[in-house]
Amino acid sequence: MANPKAPRSASDFPTATEADWRKLVDAALKGAPFERLKSHTHDGLTIEPLYRRAPVSRSIAGRPGGTPWSIMQRVDHPDPAAANAQAREDVENGSTGLVLVFESSVSANGFGLGASATALARVLDGIDLRRIVLDLNLSPATRGMAREVAALVKTRGIEAGAVDLRFSLNPIGGFAATGRSPQSWEELAPAFAAILAELANDGFRGPFAVADGRVVHNAGGSEAQELAFALASAVAYLCALERSGMPLETAFGAIYFRLTADADQFLTTAKFRAVRKLWARIGTASGLSPKPAIVTAETAWRMLTRRDAYVNILRNTIAVAAAGLGGADAITALPHSAALGLPDAFARRITRNMQLILLEESNLARVGDPAAGSGAIETLTEQLCLAAWSQFQAIESEGGARRALESGLVQRNVAAVRGARQQAVAHGKDILTGTNAFPDIDETPPAILDVKPRVAAGDEAATVTAAPLPRLRLAEPFEALRDRSDQFLAATGARPRIFLATLGAPAEFTARANFAKNFFEAGGIQALSGTPRDYQAARAPIACLCASTKTSEAELAAAAATLKRSGARYVFWAGHAPAQQNALRQADVQSFIIEGCDALATLNAAYDILQQTDC
Repeated sequence: MANPKAPRSASDFPTATEADWRKLVDAALKGAPFERLKSHTHDGLTIEPLYRRAPVSRSIAGRPGGTPWSIMQRVDHPDPAAANAQAREDVENGSTGLVLVFESSVSANGFGLGASATALARVLDGIDLRRIVLDLNLSPATRGMAREVAALVKTRGIEAGAVDLRFSLNPIGGFAATGRSPQSWEELAPAFAAILAELANDGFRGPFAVADGRVVHNAGGSEAQELAFALASAVAYLCALERSGMPLETAFGAIYFRLTADADQFLTTAKFRAVRKLWARIGTASGLSPKPAIVTAETAWRMLTRRDAYVNILRNTIAVAAAGLGGADAITALPHSAALGLPDAFARRITRNMQLILLEESNLARVGDPAAGSGAIETLTEQLCLAAWSQFQAIESEGGARRALESGLVQRNVAAVRGARQQAVAHGKDILTGTNAFPDIDETPPAILDVKPRVAAGDEAATVTAAPLPRLRLAEPFEALRDRSDQFLAATGARPRIFLATLGAPAEFTARANFAKNFFEAGGIQALSGTPRDYQAARAPIACLCASTKTSEAELAAAAATLKRSGARYVFWAGHAPAQQNALRQADVQSFIIEGCDALATLNAAYDILQQTDC
């Protein structure tokens, strides 16, 4: 007789099929179309609700399994002594690399290291350059610091080839960020190639030039646009080096990639896998047997928020994990308080320790290309490759990355996606927790260092100009509303208010009242609640009715009349109410807030109404 307590094996269960899953899904949808489970990226790629296992599981050559990525920490304090103290603390407590962020570089945020040999020597005092990875973030105005770093290595008597130093020369990315250049690319390319040849001849192993997609991501671009721009930049550098006489294989290895990692986990992982496949295709087309490129990551500036900034720690954790699983060789995480100012020691420690936990405790680097064979990730990787290749070809048809910037092709394409992203945030389709959803208007912001950002220096002389790609954060429009609320609080001692007039039992109005509270407080308008009879005590010039759609028209009309009689200048209704809309309008309800409406426009309009009152 079989033992009923014996564990059951897999063979004891029926094999689940896609058809079985589909039956369960159709039952859950209750007649709604299956397509509503699909989503689409800003590149138009379709995200399916279910994927089959990839038929061929073939890892993409990159960082080997068991090899941890380099934990990079930004060094950006303007004071060289303070920057040195930060760098030494980072290296002594787990960081395996440093990113020297020079003033006016694309990610300096108004801070950054001064461009002098004396400052550089002080910043790196006491740090063994042979034991860390060193990466440079330069700008057109500070690109001469590449030679200064090389000279410092020589001054210390260190063999150039013993230093893992990435010089990050990137004139095309600099032009994209500033829109200014003293020379055409045809004039600039020989000088660019000469600097690389000089560094290589000095014994540095490189890589020397970076194809940096951050400038596109920072401007709101899509994943395929970021890949296409980085690939086109890399090809421009490859051609310039080959024309200068550098052997093609050497030139190929002199270039590396820097991409942005954000909180869209699967797309980020697919993007980092895709860039290796795309660059390998360039190598194959060039007649090479390409070696894996070095690919580095920085967490996204555009996803950071100033409000509820601690949520940035969660966003960064997802982004770092996604880049690590995608095979990134080195990862720089922007501290959670970076959007507020210069991060303090606590923010830097959190950034560093988060990566240590992912590596040492979660073991995310233990397996090489762990996404290989996943139907979802393999499909996304292939789709991104195709979309990016198409856009890369469009850039090349324009004459290459530099010409595509001069003509405005890149800027126009990015602007279209940026507008769609901003609309998605405004309508609540893309959630920024703590900003356009679940705000905390009484939060205490994290501490930052008392260091003022530098005033931007004047632009360098330019003979070639183009529209620069902007650097933005998606939370900025909502943050501007919260700033208005803070200013009102400072001036009057209270925030602007709205009264949520609730009708019926709590079970009938709570969901709508919570929705309305989140909706208005995302704009810094404090929500107070009670019955319509409590309105006057709240001293709020605007109100929002929160009730079940089963509430009678007579009750709604009476509630709206009470609010108006008590002084409400404007009355909203929270939630869908198609059957009652006419009755509500007749009762002088002037606006309806529903999930998916343009919250940003509604909140701006609410402030316009509040400005017309004494609040």
